[in-house]
Amino acid sequence: MGTLYITQDDAFIGKTDERLTVKANKKTLQDVPLIKLDGVVILGRATVSPAVVIELLERKIPLSFLTHMGRYLGRLEPELTKNIFVRSAQWKAAGTTDRAVHLVRGFVRGKLKNYRTALLRRQREGTDLNFQSALVRLEQAIAPIDKTDSIDSLRGLEGSGSAAYFSCFNQLIRAAGFEFKTRNRHPPIDPVNSLLSLGYALLRHDVQSALNIVGFDPYLGYLHVQRYGRPSLALDLMEEFRPLVVDAVVLSTLNNRLLVPEDFTTEPLSGAVSLTPEGLRTFLRQYEKKKQTKFTHPVLKNQFPYQESFEIQARLLAKYLMDETDKYPPLVLK
Repeated sequence: MGTLYITQDDAFIGKTDERLTVKANKKTLQDVPLIKLDGVVILGRATVSPAVVIELLERKIPLSFLTHMGRYLGRLEPELTKNIFVRSAQWKAAGTTDRAVHLVRGFVRGKLKNYRTALLRRQREGTDLNFQSALVRLEQAIAPIDKTDSIDSLRGLEGSGSAAYFSCFNQLIRAAGFEFKTRNRHPPIDPVNSLLSLGYALLRHDVQSALNIVGFDPYLGYLHVQRYGRPSLALDLMEEFRPLVVDAVVLSTLNNRLLVPEDFTTEPLSGAVSLTPEGLRTFLRQYEKKKQTKFTHPVLKNQFPYQESFEIQARLLAKYLMDETDKYPPLVLK
């Protein structure tokens, strides 16, 4: 099962024996064995019974709260793992240390190389597409990464490469009725940005959960600036997964016509765009399906689903910080 998503407003989440039940209007909407869960995400409003809260904490199953538009509100999770050595190594590397620079290089390189692969693959599929200009800009951002020692400069390369990628994003969409002009959020004001924001919020839940399992403090990162309440390390590790998981889900869902413009609504005052209840369920199914998709890990040389790869990358990160390996290998797929 993986992650349980609850989208019904005013649902009640209870526990019966070893099962978690979701009910609304005196009807049972979902009945799931707790042993099959590794996360619970509530989108909207729901009531969680004290018995469920205790059970989730004891089983170390995180519970995240998002709005229907995918804006992250907060999470309930068990205490950090007892592996103080991982957190100690994490803190020692903080700032502008050589280890921090190495990790930032990896996060940026992984993200931009996966962006490049996505554009190259799409260009091969469509003879009418020409991403050469964007690919040149991406190469110009990737080439100096290993020789760049300033974290601020690496952030600049990441921004430049991301801008090149998103300048082509509209051409990756082959579905009538959808258009991408520029990345916007807080709130997203078009359907494509709405899906991207929702997908990134779901990805944050999964990556932060993986970091907690390994023993990291998710709030101390290297690429993302420290800010009160910001899980910087989760955002760092998310970078290489954004194109591989979220962008891929958004594009496949739209291009395969699983969502149509009628699946979106616009809030009249703020202009915020969000999915209808049925559209939301469709997108969540596609996201969960993607997480279970297997690929061959370039370092471990075995097949793993993306769901497991979040923790694999977190453990590779820990190995580097604890001097068990000489580098951190970002997940780059071809």
